[in-house]
Amino acid sequence: MKAICWFRYDLRLDDNPAFAAAIASSDAVLPVFILDSVNADSHYHGAASRVWLHHSLNALNDSLDNQLFLAKGNPTKILDTLVKKYEITHVFWNRVYEPWQIKRDRSIKKKLKEKNIHTQSFQGNFLYDPLKIQKKDGTPYKVFTPFYRKGCLVNQPKPLLPVSTTEKPVFIKTNTSIASLKLLPDRDWHQSMINHWQPGEIGAAKQLRRFINKGLNGYKKSRDFPSLNGVSKLSPHLHFGEISVNRIWYAIQSAAIQQQCEDDADHFLSELGWREFSNYLLFHFPDLPHKNFQPKFDHFPWHKNKHHLSAWQKGMTGYPLIDAGMRELWQTGFMHNRVRMICGSFLVKNLLIHWHEGERWFWETLVDADLANNSAGWQWVAGSGADAAPYFRIFNPVTQSEKFDPDGDYIKRFVPELSKLPNKYIHKPFDAPKDVLKNAGVTLGENYPRPIVDLKTSRSRALEAYQEIKY
Repeated sequence: MKAICWFRYDLRLDDNPAFAAAIASSDAVLPVFILDSVNADSHYHGAASRVWLHHSLNALNDSLDNQLFLAKGNPTKILDTLVKKYEITHVFWNRVYEPWQIKRDRSIKKKLKEKNIHTQSFQGNFLYDPLKIQKKDGTPYKVFTPFYRKGCLVNQPKPLLPVSTTEKPVFIKTNTSIASLKLLPDRDWHQSMINHWQPGEIGAAKQLRRFINKGLNGYKKSRDFPSLNGVSKLSPHLHFGEISVNRIWYAIQSAAIQQQCEDDADHFLSELGWREFSNYLLFHFPDLPHKNFQPKFDHFPWHKNKHHLSAWQKGMTGYPLIDAGMRELWQTGFMHNRVRMICGSFLVKNLLIHWHEGERWFWETLVDADLANNSAGWQWVAGSGADAAPYFRIFNPVTQSEKFDPDGDYIKRFVPELSKLPNKYIHKPFDAPKDVLKNAGVTLGENYPRPIVDLKTSRSRALEAYQEIKY
């Protein structure tokens, strides 16, 4: 028997049920990755994600003795061709819960079965299948806490045992090139960005060990301070499935007992729970990326201001914490989670720009751009989502900066033109006396912008806009 293992968002060999099934049931395996350039439409990988994917596929190919078959196009046609060419009898994959992929995969499974090809899909990317978590009345959860307590905190599945290495898997030999996928951009901005990371299964395991050894103990507090190395930075590894969430869950629980930091671990595990919840919402409410979860926001008076949007994207708003976050995003493909919330709040509330614009920019620039997390996150901060932050919760970037970056270390790293300002003014250079600005080499309106909006005025404007749709 010959099998295809179709890799998607599971670019690993460890704790990969589809790969384990292919190895166990077949005499030879054809490992396949297909870049779907036909069905994805607006959900085709953003630029930063494509860079990560390029390097992650390289790592996976190395693990597979350079026998990963790579193709770009329509998976339906490509799989059909491979099944005929290599006399395939079985096809295995791990399920993806993005609406467009569900529709495509159902069609593929049906067509393969009509040709008497054994097909089987697995739950390999999350703790639970979203179909299996429901309220007593049979409807899906819309609030995180009961979903988490009654779903993620009961009967967590354990990671699979490693695939036996006593007999080396037999791979069907092919000759394809990752370069043929053309994932890397023509511009070289990505080279410095990817230097901050090590994509692939080995890099994911290293990042988990680093977090456990240096970040888990004290995580609940340190995660709020963007200048500290206090977050896990596992999100891109999780998104591309370079490490399983089961593996992370049990490693964190084990480490928490050893380090006696159960409270920190519980807080981190709840973040994994939010990832589950976002994908659960996307599965049950497939319009989440496009439509307001709360329909009243369909009538919200959003503004269209290209100048303000561009200033926000470039990190030139005149508010140092916002600008530091947006520049971190551009330079590293990542943004600290608290800063993401603050930058998101500024866009949709202080600037009154539709959350769709923020979602699209994050999709293009984040290495961990994930359809479910991105959509749910933006709807949460806009106030239009399930279990969202109240619209009247408007983050003040100055007070947030003073509280969570008191010495301006994060700002100095990404907005170096302000690095010589004293701490009193680095969070609000627009309030600094002329002599202080001069001594720091800062000229507002020239080498650093003046604020594009007034915080107090824009806050009042946002609350007035909300009153229009409140009832």
